[in-house]
Amino acid sequence: MKHIRNFCIIAHIDHGKSTLADRLLEHTKSVGERDMMNQVLDDMDLEREKGITIKSHAIQINYTHKGEVYTLNLIDTPGHVDFSYEVSRALAACEGALFLVDASHAIQAQTISNLYLAIDNDLEIIPVINKIDMDGAKIPEVTDQIIDLIGCKQEDILLASGKSGIGIDEILQAIVERIPAPSGSVDAPLQALIFDSVYNSFRGIIIYYRIMNGTLKKGDKIRFVATGKDYIADEVGVLKFTMTPKDQVSAGDVGYIITGIKNAKEVKVGDTLTLANNPGEMINGFEEVKPMVFAGIFPVNTDEFEELRDCMDKLQLNDASLTFELETSQALGFGFRCGFLGLLHMEIIQERLEREFNQTVITTVPNVSFNAYTTRGEKILVNNPVEMPDQVKIDRIEEPFIKAQIITLPDYIGNIMTLCLGKRGILLNQSYLTPTRVELIFEMPLTEIVFDFYDKLKSSTRGYASFDYTPIDHREADIVKMDILLNNEKVDALSALIHRGRATDFGRKLCEKLKELLPRQQFQIAIQAAIGAKVVARENISAIRKDVTAKCYGGDISRKRKLLEKQKEGKKRMRQIGNVEIPQEAFLAVLKLD
Repeated sequence: MKHIRNFCIIAHIDHGKSTLADRLLEHTKSVGERDMMNQVLDDMDLEREKGITIKSHAIQINYTHKGEVYTLNLIDTPGHVDFSYEVSRALAACEGALFLVDASHAIQAQTISNLYLAIDNDLEIIPVINKIDMDGAKIPEVTDQIIDLIGCKQEDILLASGKSGIGIDEILQAIVERIPAPSGSVDAPLQALIFDSVYNSFRGIIIYYRIMNGTLKKGDKIRFVATGKDYIADEVGVLKFTMTPKDQVSAGDVGYIITGIKNAKEVKVGDTLTLANNPGEMINGFEEVKPMVFAGIFPVNTDEFEELRDCMDKLQLNDASLTFELETSQALGFGFRCGFLGLLHMEIIQERLEREFNQTVITTVPNVSFNAYTTRGEKILVNNPVEMPDQVKIDRIEEPFIKAQIITLPDYIGNIMTLCLGKRGILLNQSYLTPTRVELIFEMPLTEIVFDFYDKLKSSTRGYASFDYTPIDHREADIVKMDILLNNEKVDALSALIHRGRATDFGRKLCEKLKELLPRQQFQIAIQAAIGAKVVARENISAIRKDVTAKCYGGDISRKRKLLEKQKEGKKRMRQIGNVEIPQEAFLAVLKLD
């Protein structure tokens, strides 16, 4: 026990967590030379392409210090705000954290929020200034900022470079000396906290856990405390570069277990594993995930629905922050209403469905959840425009608000103010962290930041702004349901819940966009955006006309007129019975409206 250290790496996006993890593995020779590559722990193709970590990754390292061999369990965490749930789960399985700060970019918003998460979990924090060999490194400035933030001594801060491998040995020594060994008893009843799981098509569900107390042996009968189901442990082991089987794992270890479970619903991240014949108490796991953004996911062909359901179950295993329930749509048939932590999360899920499970899906307009109060005093949770009660029955609607923290250079304060106040933001505080760095705190409606706020923030500050948010409460707002009508028929997949002040503008842009994307038919198509019975925007797609008079050579004008009138009648009839197919690009275009 006393030779085990569990730690994770926390930092803002792009501050070099995965690169530092590479160097630690290389230095301790945990990964063979043949297997070594950049971002070695990022095993998804998507992670490598985008250069971001999406999943937390655990690996065991052996390190010799003063003649004694220590087992270090490292968990590499994502940095993006959309994956903070992954970070919170990794922190629950550790006793210490490497707190990484980029020497050229200094402390960013996400750095602070991840640090507070670690402090809440009572972790020992080792501050490390990374990328010290960069040209723009501001080591003294960053050192002062860290001392102000954590209140540590200057000699406690380690200097390192994940790229060139400077200071790696000092980091490993600090992990051994400063991070406490796991507390827990080997002889107590088994308590293991599940922090992740993954689906393997050959072996069923593989569960990753951290043992708090007790010992788990191969062949033991185990029990999931939350579901109360029992299974036999077919294989237990620890997570090295590959899964390494062992006869037993005991308190303090981070390991895996294979029990041959096939049903994804039976495994819950945050649950406790214990022995069936000597059960232990449930550990306080993680709080339930709160989705921020909701969108419908539908199969392109309706007969692929069952297949999509299977894939969603398997994906949820690996990504516990995804929530979904059944939904039907008139335009798109059967599908799911999914809850995501943010737009990047939604994009990643879409990509993973395509790559890992070969599923092509249609995604509807994302929106957040509102509280609607009826005139009878009932409270209705509205996740979907279809669920919105009639305007006459609504007393008031409350929308979720967030507290946004933006850290930037003083040059861009004006741009950020314009952007946030245009999004109905309220400025709470503005403070200078250093002469060159400003912290702005806003209260904003979550609806406004769902679509493209992050992209606009980055472009209006040339990338020099970092953003983090926490939900605060629900507040009353003038929210209306905006329908899109094609040929006087509602398209429920394009409906959106939007603030009345922005509805006209949004409706007009959407109609213009659809006019570009919808193919022309033999009859005129009217595209309308309506709030209740009031049409706020309209565009017409003119009909493709056949020249019916081409065969008339000369003769009386009345012959031509008769043919044109006949055509007119036909068009009228066509319009009544004609239906308009909406291409998938139209659903995606809605997301990219300015």
